[in-house]
Amino acid sequence: MSAFLELNGVTKRFGGLVAVNDVGLTVEQGQIYSLIGPNGAGKTTLFNLISAVFRPTSGSILFEGKDLTRLPTHALAGLGIARTFQNLAVFKHETVVNNLLVGMHTHLKSDPISAAIFWGRTRREEMKARDRVEEIIDFLEIEDIRDHPVGTLSYGQQKRVELGRALAVSPKLLLLDEMVSGMNQEEREDIARFILDLKDELGMTVFMVEHDMGIVMDISDHVCVVNYGRKIAEGTPAQVAANPAVIDAYLGAKRSAA
Repeated sequence: MSAFLELNGVTKRFGGLVAVNDVGLTVEQGQIYSLIGPNGAGKTTLFNLISAVFRPTSGSILFEGKDLTRLPTHALAGLGIARTFQNLAVFKHETVVNNLLVGMHTHLKSDPISAAIFWGRTRREEMKARDRVEEIIDFLEIEDIRDHPVGTLSYGQQKRVELGRALAVSPKLLLLDEMVSGMNQEEREDIARFILDLKDELGMTVFMVEHDMGIVMDISDHVCVVNYGRKIAEGTPAQVAANPAVIDAYLGAKRSAA
């Protein structure tokens, strides 16, 4: 049986710079899997390779046995892969509800004629999409801001809307890019709770790049550490925290900078 998400010998070069160097990892279905490392370690590049923003120079990226390395980015949603962005990519002049409806586009299959008269299949799909959006609003506890333009919300609320839009895809694999960066402590705790609920209640697999070591160690099932583009350690949070290479490259650097 193949792994849910599997990277084999993945390398990415930008000219003479090797940003990711021969990285392999395996994510099992239902895991919360975290990718960590110092600034400039190659985390974002690796994340963008998985989400098909970049193509690897060499190696393979398999999702449920299907090779992602030659697929266009937009095709991933149809496979059940969704992501958030470190820098917000919401539609700030639209309401929360409309932002979430954007995430439903992969589930809308009506032909142009049905869509034009808003009848039959189109009407049924629209009703189903709005029901799904209501479920997401309830899950993320954003009922009181549902009709607000997203640009009028706090940064933490906007991040929650971005998470909701990714959930609208109904993903099997959710990719979270620095989800809690810029949030206060209460907002970070809320997001950590939502991520755990996604795993425990919905059986969703989460792959996240994260700098907040507290969240990584508290909620991750498995952690992979990269430095200078190479994988230097992986295992449970406890195993990674005790690894001398990680302490030197990441935790030690963090303590020294404190």
